[in-house]
Amino acid sequence: MGTLLSAASPQDDGVSQLSAALPVRLRPAAALGVLDVTEWFGDTSGGIKTYLLEKARYVAARPWLRHVMVVPGDRDSVRDTEGTRMYRLHGPPIPRQRPYRFMLATRSITRIVQYERPNLIEIGSPFIVPWIVRHATRALDVPLLCFHHTNLPHYFAPERARFPAVNRLVHGAAWRYMRRLDRLFPVTIVSTDAAAADLAAAGIDRVARVPLGVDLNTFTPDRKSHAALTRALHGLPDTPLVGYAGRLAREKELHVALDAWADVERRTGARLVLAGAGPMRERLRAHPYGHRVIMLPYQHTREGLADLLAALDVYLAPGPIETFGLSALEAMSCGTPVLSCDQGGVPEHVQRSGGGRLYVTGSAASLAEEAVALLQSDVIGLGRKARQHAELHHAWDVVFDRLFAVYREVLAG
Repeated sequence: MGTLLSAASPQDDGVSQLSAALPVRLRPAAALGVLDVTEWFGDTSGGIKTYLLEKARYVAARPWLRHVMVVPGDRDSVRDTEGTRMYRLHGPPIPRQRPYRFMLATRSITRIVQYERPNLIEIGSPFIVPWIVRHATRALDVPLLCFHHTNLPHYFAPERARFPAVNRLVHGAAWRYMRRLDRLFPVTIVSTDAAAADLAAAGIDRVARVPLGVDLNTFTPDRKSHAALTRALHGLPDTPLVGYAGRLAREKELHVALDAWADVERRTGARLVLAGAGPMRERLRAHPYGHRVIMLPYQHTREGLADLLAALDVYLAPGPIETFGLSALEAMSCGTPVLSCDQGGVPEHVQRSGGGRLYVTGSAASLAEEAVALLQSDVIGLGRKARQHAELHHAWDVVFDRLFAVYREVLAG
C-alpha cells in the first residue's frame, strides 16, 4: 500500500512532495468542495485528463468552490493552483495500458479524504478506486458519485470477439459488476444519451446527463488560416488529410481504418494521420498498410493539438465504445467535419450537428465508402455546422454550471 512521502526539496520545480503534515487546506470557507479520484490520468492520456483540468479552471474563477484531485503518478507529490489541489500517488503501470497506473495507495487515499473533507466525491474509474474510496469514507457522511467514462463490459468483451461463448460470459460478468458498483452511488453521470441507454438496458437508471465541453477559444476554425504552416511543421503532405488524435489502443479499432485506407487513398489521394501514444502503436506500424500511415507523436500542448485538428480535412473517430469522444468534439470546434463509426457517443455529435458522416462499425468497406463520400462533399460547409454545434451546446462553463447543479441536487438529498 502506498504512503505519503517526505518533505519537498528545492529541486521539485513547484511540485511539493507530500509530507507528514499535509499542506493547509485551500479555500477553507468555500461553500462546496469536490474531490475527484481516477486512475485514468496520465502524461499522454486524453479526455478524462482534459475534463479534470478544465474543471480546475472553472473552480479557479469561483472562490466559493474548492477542488481536490487524486490521480496516479510515478511518485507521490502535491501541486496547488488557484482553488485546486492535485495529489499524485505513486502506482505501478497497468500492463499493456500505458500511460495509466494503478491506484493502490489505500492509506494515502483514506488520509487525503479524511483531511480534505470534501462535500462530495466523484469517482472516474470503475476498478479498484471505488472500493478504496468507499473504505475511506466509511465514517464520513460524504456522497459518492460516478462519472461513467468507461464502457467496461464492451471494453472487456467487444461485440466482434474471437470466442463468442467466452465473450458472452465476460460481458455478463462485467454487467453484474457494474450493477453491484451502482449501489455505491445515488447518481451516475453520463455524457451522452447512448451511454444512458446502455446503462438503462442493464438496469442502471439513476443517471444525470451532463455532456463534456470544449475550449472554444483554443479549438477554433481561425487556426485553419495557418494550416499550411502546421502541415509543414509536422512534415505532412499537401494532399487531403484524414486524421485521428488520441490513444493508440485496441478498443479504438484503428485497424479498421488501415484495412480501408488503400482503397480511400486510391480513390481520393487522401493520407491517413495517426497522432498519439499507446500500446497498439507498433502493431499499427506493422499493418500491411502501416508504411503509408503518417504517425505523429502525442501532442503535449492544447494549442498544438488544436493546430493539428484544424489542419485536417476530416477527423476520424473509429472507437465504438467511446462514452463521449472529446477529441472528435475538439475537431468539430476547429471546423473539421467528423467521420465516425455508428456506435458509441460520437454519432450523437455527428447526427445532431450534421457535421460529418457515419460508417458501419467494424466494416472497412463501409468506412471506405463514407470516407470517399465525405472527402468529395463540401467539407468546409460541414465544418461550419460542426463548429456551430460546439458553440451552441459545449462551452465548458455551461457544462460545469450543469455539473455543479447536479452536485447540489445530490447534496440536497
